[in-house]
Amino acid sequence: MNKYLNDLRWVLNNLLITELEDAVDLLSRARQGNRQIFIVGNGGSATTASHFACDLGKNLHTEGLPDFHVISLDNLCVLTAYANDEGYDNIYVKQISNLMKPGDVVIGISASGNSENICKAIKLARRLGAITVGFTGHNGGKLGKLVHLHLNAPSKDIKQIEDAHLVMTHMITRAME
Repeated sequence: MNKYLNDLRWVLNNLLITELEDAVDLLSRARQGNRQIFIVGNGGSATTASHFACDLGKNLHTEGLPDFHVISLDNLCVLTAYANDEGYDNIYVKQISNLMKPGDVVIGISASGNSENICKAIKLARRLGAITVGFTGHNGGKLGKLVHLHLNAPSKDIKQIEDAHLVMTHMITRAME
């Protein structure tokens, strides 16, 4: 347990704060412009996506500022319908093509950076004029190269990457308070 905590401390101490500040600026501009924010992830990253959407949408009501328009695309009925009919790699592509408008923000969360459904969604979002953000680990994988803003948790341990992603979303939310 001590090794895990020490390794996690190293990961957190090596986050790039300037990238997190860039995320705060990007999300603040989206908020001011009444842009929609879509967040996607798989497995543990899906729960981080849902948690981040909740924090932005519920906890950041500020008098004089518009509320966040944020959606985690994790509706179980929608996901399973698209997975069944269109294939799992398209569960987010189809939702984004139906909902997104140019200038919106699409955030993909993938510990490996190589989740095909996340990468496909980000590619489509960019083609449709979205600003894209990726939370990754390892070396960033494919996702790190696709997004406008890359937020990397510098670890190869998936559990520590997921821990760091949640901490990063909390840091962003706290900075926006």
